[in-house]
Amino acid sequence: MTTPITIRVIGIGPGGPEHVTFAAADAMAGVDAFLFLDKGSAKQSLLDARREILDRYAPQGYRLIEIDDPPRDRNPADYAAEVRRWHAARASAIEQVLLDEIGEGGVAAFLAWGDPALYDSTLRIVDDIAERGVLSPEVTVIPGVTSISALTAAHRIPLNRIGEPIHITTGRLLASTPEGAAANQVVMLDSFLAFRETAYPDDHIWWGAYVGTADEILISGRVADVADQIAETRDRARDSMGWLMDVYLLRKAESPDLGE
Repeated sequence: MTTPITIRVIGIGPGGPEHVTFAAADAMAGVDAFLFLDKGSAKQSLLDARREILDRYAPQGYRLIEIDDPPRDRNPADYAAEVRRWHAARASAIEQVLLDEIGEGGVAAFLAWGDPALYDSTLRIVDDIAERGVLSPEVTVIPGVTSISALTAAHRIPLNRIGEPIHITTGRLLASTPEGAAANQVVMLDSFLAFRETAYPDDHIWWGAYVGTADEILISGRVADVADQIAETRDRARDSMGWLMDVYLLRKAESPDLGE
């Protein structure tokens, strides 16, 4: 017999408390514990950011449980297989905490950066837990403001030009952008600034780190003019904060309308 439990996956936006929606704030009520995966060296700063949000919106006396995040190979021979292995290890760790700390009929919540549907593993991990058959989770998902929306708002630009497509990808896959999809590329999870290898000098980039927070950093311009500045700024920011979340829009220069 499976153990019934409620899991709420709450999108909290890119990090600033003012981007938390009414629906997200409401979903923080009646939660037995908020679960947080320890991110190693970035742990304290990320935990503090979540606590700031919980202090503002969650009921007084909320409980937060930290879970050790299983190790992951960042340069595997088979990237997809390693991510699946890592997600399975995360699911095992979370499942055990749900059994030990939440229990039958309890309510647990995850605070997901941005929107849970966009480059976030929480929903896949929850599905994995359900498939194991030990727990029977009732899952509620609350959408959140994406870092993409925060980026374009901060730069005061539209995401695309008239009639052009939008392609959302990762740094790892930027070089594999399909033909005809490169007019407006949103790039996330890019540890190595792949645009320096794929973009033309006259392409335009709008880059942002910690968008929507008090630590927001913005740079924009021709790739030839700002690529080095972005790289240097990223390194300083990571050294200072202990972690980095950034995103950028890369736009081809064929049209004179750059949205500014």
